Amino acid sequence: METNRDGSSNSHRIARPGLACFLRAMTGETQILRAGVVGAGVFGGYHASKYVAFDDAVFVGVFDPVADHAEALCAKHGGQPFASLNELIEACDIVTVASPAVFHHDAARRALNAGKGVLVEKPLAATAAEARELASLAELNGAVLRVGHQERFVFDAMGLFGDLPRIRALKARRMGPPGVRNLDVSVTLDLMIHDIDLALALAGARPDTVEAEMLADRNGLADHVKARLRFPGGVIAELESSRVAEARDRVMTIDYDGGAQVAVDFIARTFENPAGLPLDPDFQQKPSAQDSLGANVAAFIAAVRGDGEGCAADGAAGLAGLETALAIDEACGARSRI
Repeated sequence: METNRDGSSNSHRIARPGLACFLRAMTGETQILRAGVVGAGVFGGYHASKYVAFDDAVFVGVFDPVADHAEALCAKHGGQPFASLNELIEACDIVTVASPAVFHHDAARRALNAGKGVLVEKPLAATAAEARELASLAELNGAVLRVGHQERFVFDAMGLFGDLPRIRALKARRMGPPGVRNLDVSVTLDLMIHDIDLALALAGARPDTVEAEMLADRNGLADHVKARLRFPGGVIAELESSRVAEARDRVMTIDYDGGAQVAVDFIARTFENPAGLPLDPDFQQKPSAQDSLGANVAAFIAAVRGDGEGCAADGAAGLAGLETALAIDEACGARSRI
């Protein structure tokens, strides 16, 4: 398996049209996209099931270094277990990277260098340098790069990305009990990054200052963090995330100019809007709210076809969220990855 990094050789690459350019040039029936998944864990299975459900994609299979895991996923969703990452990429038009975060860069880099559309589960990569390289490769190769920030689709269904008063502040709490998943990265990159992405999207900028406190850790890898972000114009975001809490709790309150406030419960999929801002009270009926992961995969497929951007997180947004998360870990003295 190839293990070298090739960022230093980008200067001699010749930019070539990506898959979207070829698909836009086609006539007649819609091209069925061959989709593959890297990583046969829980989220790998979720992504495989979405590709199976879409009429304009066919799930061809999965690569996972643990062959038994790949075989089990294919037994459930179809497709074939590939013996190597390169073989999977060669067989696909689009690729979801759902492996542990420390392996995101290598898989996404190879797929982007092959001109494939890539959807990477959050975080985009484990380091800022890796994420910047991926964003650069997507542009260089004319390939679509999207990141798995699914909560954006719930906010979009609610109307929170619509024409609303200016945001003054937001508070978010995203807590969960101990588990065995995503322990290769800090809680900041595991859970808080969802709210970081939403805060950056709502504020329309990166924070000017970052303050943070680590309340629990495992060998220096943060398990409970509080952060305070100050954005240009004075917007303040206060975020808290834990994966050692007694119970799940995922809420956000958003304060607007004029005194309006919206309170969102991500688990119940509800919001309180006492000021009557122009939000959709029936948003739960929208497919994007009922299945935000499916909506993100559908938007990714549409982007590869050249059918618009929507609210999905692209490589630049994924990079901004990652760099903010890394700044939070640095501010609280935490390690970000194993």
